[in-house]
Amino acid sequence: MGEEKKPLLIKRYASRRLYNTETSDYVTLDDIAGFIRDGREVQIVDLKTGDDLTRQYLLQIIAEHESRGENMLPVNVLNDLVRSYTTQAGSVVPQFLQASFEMFREGQEKMMESMGGGMKMPGLEAMQAQQEAFMKAMTGGMNPWTAGSTSPQSSDDSDEESEDLDDIKKQLAELQSKLNKMK
Repeated sequence: MGEEKKPLLIKRYASRRLYNTETSDYVTLDDIAGFIRDGREVQIVDLKTGDDLTRQYLLQIIAEHESRGENMLPVNVLNDLVRSYTTQAGSVVPQFLQASFEMFREGQEKMMESMGGGMKMPGLEAMQAQQEAFMKAMTGGMNPWTAGSTSPQSSDDSDEESEDLDDIKKQLAELQSKLNKMK
């Protein structure tokens, strides 16, 4: 029978340093976030009192990401969370959030399986071509990845880009035709 893996135990010392009990070294909040992204469950406990501090540190990790401009939580969602602490709805919010994230995770896994199995998503190439055409139009035909380069484009490159743009336009027209037929 498969045994569930125990959470990675992190102990917080009085100095507030975090100690990884598996590797016997100190870790940072970024390290802990990395463990979680890699699929590990983490438990953080105060060494002296034995109190579970996991929730506090996970919230701190989220707050640090948000403060760095990595905004995942829109302001209206944050407002709703604050409201839920002071209303009767607060009792169902945790279960709702947990179920929502489980559905999201399952959907993400299924999508990755289908893409990994050689199955192509319809219209993906056309969307990529449309994004490339948009970038070319916005940058005036310059390659945005070499925008700092001072070498002028050769006329051969310009001809190739024009042909690529024509191909993209043709693919977009075909995609729009298919979409119109589906309606």
